[in-house]
Amino acid sequence: MNLNEIREQRASAVADMRGLLQTADGEKRSLSEDESKKFDKLKAKVSDLETQEQRASFMAEQERAMSGQPVAGSGDGNFDAECRKFSITKAIASKLDDSVDAGREREISQQIARRTGRQFDGIAVPMEIFEERVLTTTAPGAGPGSNIISTDHRGDQFIDRLRAALRIRGLGATVLSNLRGNVDIPKLKASATAAWVAENSALSASDHQFDKVQLTPKHAGALTEFSRNMVLQSSPDIEQLVRNDFAAVLAETIDSAAISGAGGNEPTGITNTSGVLTGSLATPSWSEVLSIVEAIEEADNAGTAWLTHPSVVRLLRETLKESGDAGAGYIMEGARRLADYPLTSTTLVPKSGSPATSTAIFGNWSDLLIGYWSAFDLLVNPYESTAYSKGNVQVRAMMTTDVAVRHPESFVVADDAPVG
Repeated sequence: MNLNEIREQRASAVADMRGLLQTADGEKRSLSEDESKKFDKLKAKVSDLETQEQRASFMAEQERAMSGQPVAGSGDGNFDAECRKFSITKAIASKLDDSVDAGREREISQQIARRTGRQFDGIAVPMEIFEERVLTTTAPGAGPGSNIISTDHRGDQFIDRLRAALRIRGLGATVLSNLRGNVDIPKLKASATAAWVAENSALSASDHQFDKVQLTPKHAGALTEFSRNMVLQSSPDIEQLVRNDFAAVLAETIDSAAISGAGGNEPTGITNTSGVLTGSLATPSWSEVLSIVEAIEEADNAGTAWLTHPSVVRLLRETLKESGDAGAGYIMEGARRLADYPLTSTTLVPKSGSPATSTAIFGNWSDLLIGYWSAFDLLVNPYESTAYSKGNVQVRAMMTTDVAVRHPESFVVADDAPVG
């Protein structure tokens, strides 16, 4: 049984127990022998269901907390292992100094080009090097310039700039990797229907209806500048700083698009996907929160977590469940839970207008698809005028990806929370 079924059975058993007691109280008597046996049996059932609920709740929380996992790979374990050893700094440095040994990086780049049939302007960098970091990392990363070279501090003690919290993959999005061309994912839109009929009566024909969810390559890029000394360093710390910075920059771009991408050149995000369910927090109340949860359950789905802006978290924490009744508590009282579902926040969720409003999204996050097309294209330009004059090198990174919602009714969007 899933968590909701366990809770429903427990609630039903408790209601039956309450009914036995109310019947006896109404007749001003104690429980009869049969009623006592039934009550004890129900009590044992509730205890067992409570144990099952604790286990199911623990597993649901652990599974929800797991990062979204790639559901496709190259199929070549040796090649994937070599890809994870790819060094971005060696790949960049080899374009500045022919003596830098970047044989592995050149071979991997050529192999990626052969396998994908793509022509890269620069170096094909495998996405595997970001496998543990893209869309999940909030760890320090590197910025451009030569100031990160220090004889007094380790690279892993570099003080990063403040970044928006990256949440989408951690919420459980489904990641599709190593895609080629446009990807059409079949979707069952409507099932055949069953009906009761009289004897010797004919059944009415009903057909399955199919649709598709399409992922199409969309391109995002970043221009950054590194010092010549930095990229020629052989320190593993410098490699990690460069990886972290590219991972965080690209991840922030994808997170933002997954939440509120407007379509066109960028992916269409959840808030702009046609058919998503709508909720309201215009006058925040416990009833509005429960209505949002109910909307997904009425669509025969089950939400897994909330995503919102930090200002909405503040709003929910300071708003009473029942206006004027402090004893009822606040809408959000737990550290990171709302209506018994996990909640996380990031400034990448839109906040705009005057007075300002922001958005809360509740949904089944495994129905959010994030697709990657093999690798990102790293082009090194040591002759860009500004970088050249300083002895630095400009690096352009282009990534091909897309985002799609498998079932729009898997998400409820409330974009009217007053936070001004």
